[in-house]
Amino acid sequence: MTKRTRALLGSLAAAAMISFAPVAANADGYWQCVPFARLMSGIQIFGDARTWWSQAAGKYDTGSVPKIGSVLSFKPTARMNLGHVAFVSQVLTDRVIQVTHANWSIIEGDRGQIEKDVTVVDVSPEGDWTQVKVWYDPIRDLGTSVYPTNGFIYQDAQATKIAMATSKIAMAQNAVVSAAKQAANQVAASVRSSPLDIIGQAADSTDRIAALIEAAAGGGSSSNDTNKQNAPR
Repeated sequence: MTKRTRALLGSLAAAAMISFAPVAANADGYWQCVPFARLMSGIQIFGDARTWWSQAAGKYDTGSVPKIGSVLSFKPTARMNLGHVAFVSQVLTDRVIQVTHANWSIIEGDRGQIEKDVTVVDVSPEGDWTQVKVWYDPIRDLGTSVYPTNGFIYQDAQATKIAMATSKIAMAQNAVVSAAKQAANQVAASVRSSPLDIIGQAADSTDRIAALIEAAAGGGSSSNDTNKQNAPR
């Protein structure tokens, strides 16, 4: 087994372990909006997103003016019956903000993804942030739906400290998981097998996986290529 093959195999194993094992508050890089908003903002409210506004009463200040670090609370709708919460990462104008939130757009076929600094626009008649449109990644534009919102839940001093201590960890963790997934998928694609298949094969024969990776990297032919040696390249 060549050094190059050993290195590739080691990278695959590490990537697979990170990609398919639960990681802290999320499993396999899947995030719900509530734990992510809590982690980013430090606002210690638990339960479904639709309950955050009522739970905030008497614990946190609330209002209709967007502030960096606050959480925008969405009302439940027929299509979104649990509501939604989004961390305000930038305030661009009095009617345009950017949020960093989780489990909104379907990205590359997957739910539970984190979107950083995406646009939300106040479209309410009174300009009081009671109705908004939100960036939707599949169409690369603001979505056509109008969502009713309660307003903003503001951080207090304790929440700010918690957010500073945890938000960078959350984003870094998500980046690591995404990179690991990409690495595993790239190697898997090159050997025409999924990461889970590779892990299963590795349990039976490490040398077999090494041979497949070496073949994909141009270092030789796997047994699956035996009957294709005379095919045009």
